[in-house]
Amino acid sequence: MHKLSTGSFILGKLLDKLGLLNSTEFFQFLAKFAIPKQNDDPEIFTKDLEFEGVPVRVYQPRSPSVGGRKGVMFFHGGGFMFGSIDMYDITCRYITKNSGAVVVSVGYRLSPKHLYPAAFDDCLTATVHFLKTAQEHGVDPSSVIICGDSAGGNLTAGVCQALVGISDIPKPLAQVMIYPVLQMADLHLPSYQQNKMVPLLPQECAVYYYMIYICGHLSLSKEILRGSHVPPEIREKVSKWLSSEEFKVKGSKPHTMAPFNKKVYEKVKKALDYSCSPLLSDDDVFQQLPKAYILTCEFDVLRDEGILYKKRLEDNGVPVTWYHVKDGFHGILSFFDQPEAVTGKLAMDNVITYIKNL
Repeated sequence: MHKLSTGSFILGKLLDKLGLLNSTEFFQFLAKFAIPKQNDDPEIFTKDLEFEGVPVRVYQPRSPSVGGRKGVMFFHGGGFMFGSIDMYDITCRYITKNSGAVVVSVGYRLSPKHLYPAAFDDCLTATVHFLKTAQEHGVDPSSVIICGDSAGGNLTAGVCQALVGISDIPKPLAQVMIYPVLQMADLHLPSYQQNKMVPLLPQECAVYYYMIYICGHLSLSKEILRGSHVPPEIREKVSKWLSSEEFKVKGSKPHTMAPFNKKVYEKVKKALDYSCSPLLSDDDVFQQLPKAYILTCEFDVLRDEGILYKKRLEDNGVPVTWYHVKDGFHGILSFFDQPEAVTGKLAMDNVITYIKNL
């Protein structure tokens, strides 16, 4: 998988430089071949709907239930560029079958055709609709969990923060973030330094996805990587968080950001919005968030922002369940159904156990 993804990435960039084919179109073309074959399950009923114009697929257990079930809003990963309802069909069926919850998989718009905040807006719109209509799907409105992996974890955190400011709907029961993207300020956290070449999300790929999502182009990638888009007040916040004991033992070198460049900031300041970088939100928002589950992997560039988010939640009185996969890498949950991927199966079952026990 690493050889295939890395080779495709190099080939796509080469075709782009030669002017033969846009690299993002090439990557999305290849991603269509990664969609697994769908198998109907007699224990699960599915239906494709639209929530306020946003495509969703609803997975419901056929077994009878006493009272309303739990509901899971699921936002798929894929760097904001890839992924789909079909690609995550096996994952959502497994969650439904093993947790007994009704799962709503959201087919949000993807970059570069639809830039930020399109994906976030779609996920928020679908979630608000479901919270208002949960009973129509056999779900207890007070038992809705927001869940997502990677980019979907980013959307999970952003949607939960946005719901803090909406008073006329039920509040989510919990948020489940699986190796989430939580900030686009410092791309030299210790985990970025240690895992910059580790599959399936090397540092270069992460920067690529962020830039395509925010800008639709890569012209400011080097500036983002250097941190010249980060204003002094945010630098101070990040520096303070990184001074905690969790980050003193990791053996990485302290990284000094490039001088602040206001022109660069003005072009990419959306990357520091709470819905792109929820880690940067204020304490008064964190204090109102639902209980959380965070899964991190040791060999993942996103590891440390997950740990930082955990710490910020705990510091603001929010209960957090943390599952750290010591031999895990980014995307491991996608291999849960492969016999050789024991860690992926254990991680998936840990997520499901958390949902069942809420």
